[in-house]
Amino acid sequence: MYDVLDLYEKPYDSRYPVIGVDEKPKQLLAESRKTIPITPSHREKSDYEYVRHGTANIFMAVEFKAGKRTTRVTSRRTKRDFAKFIRHLVDRVYPDADCLQLVMDNLNTHNKTAFYEMYGPEEAERILSKIEFHYTPKHASWLNVAEIEIGVMDTECTRRRVSEKETLRQEVMAWERKRNQQKAKIDWRFTKLKADEKLSKYYVT
Repeated sequence: MYDVLDLYEKPYDSRYPVIGVDEKPKQLLAESRKTIPITPSHREKSDYEYVRHGTANIFMAVEFKAGKRTTRVTSRRTKRDFAKFIRHLVDRVYPDADCLQLVMDNLNTHNKTAFYEMYGPEEAERILSKIEFHYTPKHASWLNVAEIEIGVMDTECTRRRVSEKETLRQEVMAWERKRNQQKAKIDWRFTKLKADEKLSKYYVT
């Protein structure tokens, strides 16, 4: 916990961006009956029944001090999908950064082996030389700022039913562009001092 909180308290440095990374599973659901459109005096109404069209996954990376986020919609969230997303961050989103400091939970896909399996030793080592892993404690994934950003995305974009992966991709990209244009940031206020005040009785000495 202290490792993550120390990271969050550091001054912003574009050469060493602090980026929360997480995934959001999304069911692809179609309406079983035609919805009743929204009107000035009534909300949109839809039937509780739906038709399931499979699932998708949304990767989220948020640099919360810069007000910048990157998303990618995939069919799955395997090690290979994770490796491709991080490589995209390294090569396309942050090509001028010295090192990406990634905050994430301890999911079994979130480790160095993903890169060796996907790209082989030489390319894996090139990518890994540009990133640094910081893991949230077990049962404390709420320390990852990406969870907050996913909550915003759910509220503003992904909570409603979407039936096709391509539609989901387009809507998530439009949401990402809008949030980035706004440079929307996360005001993180949970510090080490507050952690000690609230949690010290649980510490093992």
